[in-house]
Amino acid sequence: MRIGELAARAGTTTRALRYYESRGLLAARRDTNGYRTYAEEDLELLRQLRTLQDFGFELEETRPFVECLRAGHPAGDDCPASLDVYRRKLAELEDCIAQLKAVRDEVRRRLARAEAAAAAEHGPDRVAVPEPLCEFAPETLSRP
Repeated sequence: MRIGELAARAGTTTRALRYYESRGLLAARRDTNGYRTYAEEDLELLRQLRTLQDFGFELEETRPFVECLRAGHPAGDDCPASLDVYRRKLAELEDCIAQLKAVRDEVRRRLARAEAAAAAEHGPDRVAVPEPLCEFAPETLSRP
């Protein structure tokens, strides 16, 4: 398939594909007219790249997964280098979660203090408690 078809099927742009190619993550073949051509395996590789990026992996962190796919591993994540990247990312996420929990606890303490002060000044019926918002809703993490 040509670059435009691959971009459309992968849900990305031809510019992004050329960038991936320049970074050595995507290898185009050339037909007799000099047009870039791609195989179905390239579509799977792009899906893997997009999923990893959606999970917060930097583009360079995806390289071991690409190499693992190219080496014939169907999932691209069971090679030693891919496993190392998973471990590093998991540690990074755990650290981020710990920091978010600490911030949440501090906000909770401040809210409790502020609500108590507001209730003491205005009475408990005048203090409204809004619904919490979360930008990390579970539906944003799932992708077909």
